[in-house]
Amino acid sequence: MKGRLNGKVAIITGAATGIGRAAAMLFSKEGAKVVVADRNVEQGELTASEIKKLGGESIFLSTDVSKASEVKNMVDEAVSAYGKLDVLVNNAGVLIRTSRLHEVSELEWDLTLNTDVKGVFLCSKYAIPYMLENGGSVINVSSTSGIRASLISSSYGVAKAGVISLTLTASQEYAENGIRFNAVVPGIIDTPQSRGSTGSTEEFELRVSENPGGRVGGPKDVAYMMLFLASDESSYVSGASFVIDGGRTVGF
Repeated sequence: MKGRLNGKVAIITGAATGIGRAAAMLFSKEGAKVVVADRNVEQGELTASEIKKLGGESIFLSTDVSKASEVKNMVDEAVSAYGKLDVLVNNAGVLIRTSRLHEVSELEWDLTLNTDVKGVFLCSKYAIPYMLENGGSVINVSSTSGIRASLISSSYGVAKAGVISLTLTASQEYAENGIRFNAVVPGIIDTPQSRGSTGSTEEFELRVSENPGGRVGGPKDVAYMMLFLASDESSYVSGASFVIDGGRTVGF
């Protein structure tokens, strides 16, 4: 079934690599005009270029989601380019694995929360006004670290738990406007960030062996859930959080 997002305009943050890039490519394939937003200019431009090579419509906007002025510019530029905004995917995030709580630096704490939860707030804040009249779908990316203990990455766990809380609140505040807010909650996914945060190939492979299905997820495993939430097929779904981890979390 093709064209599930025909006529829709989507902003996807953190779309230069990993899950965000997979979502950008998939959304375009299904008919959306895609705004690729990221701090990684080289890879972000490459994602937008690949979409256009395949016949889709896309622009790249260099954006640091922790900075209000850049987020406002991102949303305004997206609407200026395509005339409206239907879908926002708050995917941009950082993961810093450091040490136990008392050894975490204030810099590490602030960097993580400013990107991972303040960034979701800012992107939503500036996108919502463009959705008030005709509705829309906001998809927030949390993590299983936000629903269980997040060892040696406490700031990340706190931020991702905050994303779920923000999703729940916003889903109630904007239901009357037809704006749906949902969260995806990935476990370990084979992305450059996941491989980098585990610290070694051996540690990453250990994570693979711990998963009930004998594998970790790929970016498309998350992107297809995002596609459903972005489409009209999920018109009655709001305030929900979808764990995508192959069943690992329920085993704890």
